Amino acid sequence: MRSYQQAQDIVRGDLEMTVCADCGFVFNAAFDPGLLNYGDSYDNNQGCSSSFQSHLNALISLLIDKKGVRGKQVVEVGCGQGQFLQRLVQEGGNSGVGFDPSYAGPPSLLDGRMSFESRYYDESCTSVPADVVICRHVIEHVPDPVMLLKSVRAAIGERTSAKVYFETPCVEWILRNGVIWDFFYEHCSLFTAASLSSAFQMGGFRVDEVRHVFGGQYLWIEASPVASDVKLNGGETYALATGYAEHELTLLQDWKQRVLALATDGRVALWGAGAKGVTFANLIDPDCELIDCLVDLNPNKQGKYVAGSGHAIVDPLQLKERGVSDVVLMNPNYRDENREILKQAGMSLNMIE
Repeated sequence: MRSYQQAQDIVRGDLEMTVCADCGFVFNAAFDPGLLNYGDSYDNNQGCSSSFQSHLNALISLLIDKKGVRGKQVVEVGCGQGQFLQRLVQEGGNSGVGFDPSYAGPPSLLDGRMSFESRYYDESCTSVPADVVICRHVIEHVPDPVMLLKSVRAAIGERTSAKVYFETPCVEWILRNGVIWDFFYEHCSLFTAASLSSAFQMGGFRVDEVRHVFGGQYLWIEASPVASDVKLNGGETYALATGYAEHELTLLQDWKQRVLALATDGRVALWGAGAKGVTFANLIDPDCELIDCLVDLNPNKQGKYVAGSGHAIVDPLQLKERGVSDVVLMNPNYRDENREILKQAGMSLNMIE
């Protein structure tokens, strides 16, 4: 947000995280899509991080080199501004069509090899041929994920040789690691490998592979538009979720005490002003009394304020001048990258996980 007051006045919603004992699907039973506003101030770009770029590089290599996505017609559902699709087109000799209601760029790029539709991809898109359909970090934002999958299946039509690839957060990683700041409003639908497979089977797909990527935090699924039996296996997730729920309040109180102790001896910052950092700030320090700021590599966030709590978002090079002595790392995947940034800047800070 552009000002502290705007941040404080943000619309809020409730989380009532619920687990299905049959299939293991985790969802927000209090979700109201009318409260969401993916406007100009919504920025989930992680591409400023070299660590995240390495993850994207691995996905591109997987698709092109191991899955043979070369010379194909690629459709990306929820393409954003098309950066990932553009790499697939350029590096794999593919052509591509990106679908996203929020897309705001030119209608085509790369001499027409890429085009964009500022709308949803659904059964009305059967005329758009697709050898490969990719959808990254969309399904967790959708309150009825099976309906989304059925729409994708209908759009593919009779092209049963097509391949479908989705990426989404892994709720098992959240539950096993007690990451209380990884439940937030935009993510109303969360999956384990088993429940994601069940959803795809319900949507009319055969699941070919599910793998954990990005240090186990994300799931990557490959599926084919061929009907298969639906298998439900939610027992383990139900046990994980109930175990997490029993300890959630204790986890929250422990983190509040840790941050309070750090703030007593010096200034504290959070590293990461994405969803994890925003959620942590609002859970632990909603009144901006303990945490000095959040640091983020995304220049579009620097100089602005965290939605809800109103903490300032700064460049990492500002930590020294702000007198910050301790930094709480929101995501361990960025540990080495962040330490190198501090080292190059000649800063020695205590990094807490």
